[in-house]
Amino acid sequence: MSSLLLTSCGFYTEDIKNQFLDFIDRDISQLKVSIITTGSPLKENNRYAQRAMQDFQDMGFQHIKFVDIEFDDPQILIHRDVIYINGGNPFALLYYAKKSGADEIIKTLAAQNVIIVGVSAGALLLGPNINIVDFFTPQMNTMDLTDFKALGVTDKLIFPHYDREDVYKDSTNKTIEERIVEFESNENCKVTRLKDEEYISILMNQAH
Repeated sequence: MSSLLLTSCGFYTEDIKNQFLDFIDRDISQLKVSIITTGSPLKENNRYAQRAMQDFQDMGFQHIKFVDIEFDDPQILIHRDVIYINGGNPFALLYYAKKSGADEIIKTLAAQNVIIVGVSAGALLLGPNINIVDFFTPQMNTMDLTDFKALGVTDKLIFPHYDREDVYKDSTNKTIEERIVEFESNENCKVTRLKDEEYISILMNQAH
C-alpha cells in the first residue's frame, strides 16, 4: 500500500503531522527520508525545506537527506521509505523531474510501499498536469516548458494556497475562485482547492 499526502505547506499543523504518522507502520528511527529541494532556487536552504528537516527530526527520523534532482542522481530515491517533495517553481520541478528520470522513479515508488508527501509545487508534480500554473502564473515558466503533463501519480488537480489572495495577484482583480472556475470551464476539469492548513491523504493499492 502506497500513501500520498498532498499539502500546501508541508507539516503545517499537528493534524497534518498526525495524518502522516498514521501512514507509518514501522520503526521511525530506521526509515530513510529524502527531501527533494529542486523546486526552490535556494534548494536545501529554502526555509520550508529546513523546516521539513526539523519536523522529521522532531518526529524521530534519523536518516534524512536533501536531494536535488537537478544535480543529484535520482537513483538515490529508490531505497527511501519517505519522499518529501518540497515546493517552489512547479515548472522547474517538472522540468528536472523529467530531465533526470526522477519522474519514472517516483511513479515506480508510488506503486510500492513508499510514503510520498507533495508540498505545493510538489503536490502539483504528482497530479495529471500543471496547466493551472500556466493559467495563473505563466511568468514562472522560466524553463520555456511546453509540455505541462505531470507525473499522474494521482488524478487530483491541486490548487495550493487557495486561501492566499496575496500570493496570486490578478491584474483584473478577479478572485482566486473566479479564476479557478474559469479554468475549470476552459479545461473541462475539476480542481481541488487546498488551503494552507488543509491536506489530502490518498492510500493507493499496488495493483494499478
